[in-house]
Amino acid sequence: MNTPFDFPEGMGRLVYVRPVPVAELPEEVQPMARGLDHVFAVHAADGERLALVRDRHLAFVLARQNDLAPVSVH
Repeated sequence: MNTPFDFPEGMGRLVYVRPVPVAELPEEVQPMARGLDHVFAVHAADGERLALVRDRHLAFVLARQNDLAPVSVH
């Protein structure tokens, strides 16, 4: 899950961070959660999932390190 993403020209830098229950993830991804009940997803404005991370703080750090503006979605 450490693959850089090249954003298309003109695409906004806003990303959305939301909790995702591990049970809703694809079966091949669930073992990577290592006992967590939920993880946090970072989504582009068009809804594309860009990343899954262990906690909300890490999601915000990841977004900011990639010059993105994260906001929470409930």
